[in-house]
Amino acid sequence: MEKVLVLRNEIEEISKLALFIEELGDELGLSPELVFNLNLVLEEAVSNVILYAYPKEEHEIITLTAKMTGNQLIFILTDAGKEFDPTQIPDADITLSAEERSIGGLGIFLIRQIMNTVEYQRIDGKNVLTLGKDL
Repeated sequence: MEKVLVLRNEIEEISKLALFIEELGDELGLSPELVFNLNLVLEEAVSNVILYAYPKEEHEIITLTAKMTGNQLIFILTDAGKEFDPTQIPDADITLSAEERSIGGLGIFLIRQIMNTVEYQRIDGKNVLTLGKDL
C-alpha cells in the first residue's frame, strides 16, 4: 500500500491533508484517536513547510507519501524549500509557563511525542522528513 498526496504551498491546501489521512485511516482500519493524532502531526509538519520553506511569492509543491512497511506506517514529506532540519530543534521546555517559553518548538515536540521515528535528510536539494508510527 502506498498513497501520495501532492499539495501546493498554500494554507488552503491543509483541508486536502485531513481528507487524505481520513481515507488512509479507513483503508487501514485505524482508530479514530490515531487518525486524529496523525492528522495533528502531519498538519503541523505540512503547515510549517507552507509557512516557512518558501518565499511568499513562490508557488511550489509539497509531496506526502504514506506507505506501510511491516507493522509501521511511514509518512515521507518532501519539499524543495529552504533547508530545515526539525530533528535538530531542542524539545520545548513544557515545564515553563507559556509566558516564559520561547516561541516555537511545540510542533516538533508534539510530532516526537506521537510518532515512533522522526528522521530528516537533505537529498538533491530537497527536505525529506520521514515519520514512522508503529501500528
